[in-house]
Amino acid sequence: MTTNNWAAFEKAEPDFAEAVRARFAQFPHHVLATLRKDGSPRLTGLTVEFRGGELWLGMMAGSMKARDLQHDPRFALHTNPGPDDTMPDGDVRISGRAVEIVDPPELHRYAEEKDTPHPFHLFHADLTEVVHTTVDGEELVVRTWTPTRGLHTLRRGNDDEPPREVPAQ
Repeated sequence: MTTNNWAAFEKAEPDFAEAVRARFAQFPHHVLATLRKDGSPRLTGLTVEFRGGELWLGMMAGSMKARDLQHDPRFALHTNPGPDDTMPDGDVRISGRAVEIVDPPELHRYAEEKDTPHPFHLFHADLTEVVHTTVDGEELVVRTWTPTRGLHTLRRGNDDEPPREVPAQ
C-alpha cells in the first residue's frame, strides 16, 4: 500500500518495531494529534490496530479527527502513558501521514474482521518517524527511526553534557 507502512518498518528494524508494538499493546487507548483547518492542534483518544502489515486508525463516521486527517493527513500518535509515572517500557510516538481507505470492499472486509459498525472512517499510516524514549540508569535513551535515516540512538544524562549518538549495533 505505502512505501513506509508498518511492514516496511518491521522489515527494516524488526526488534525495534516489536518493542514499539508491545508498548502500544499495553493499553487499548492512545492519544492522536491532528491539525484543525486553522492549523491549531487537536488531541483525541484513539485505539489502533496492527494488522496485515499496516498500522490502522479507525474512527467514527464524521468525527472531527477524521475530518482533520481528510483536510491535512499529518498526525502524531502517542502511547498511553499508563496508570502512574513509572512507564517501565518507555514512551512511544509515531508520526506520519494518514491514508484514507475509501474502497467499499476493503472497508467491508475490515469491518467484518473487526466487527466494526458501519459507517466509519479508516486510515492506514504512512510512517515518517518512530520514537521510543526510555530511561537507563541516569540517562535518557531516545531511539528514533525514519525511512531516510534508519534507526539511531541518542543518550543524554542529567548534566550539561550534550547528547551523544550511540553507534548502530
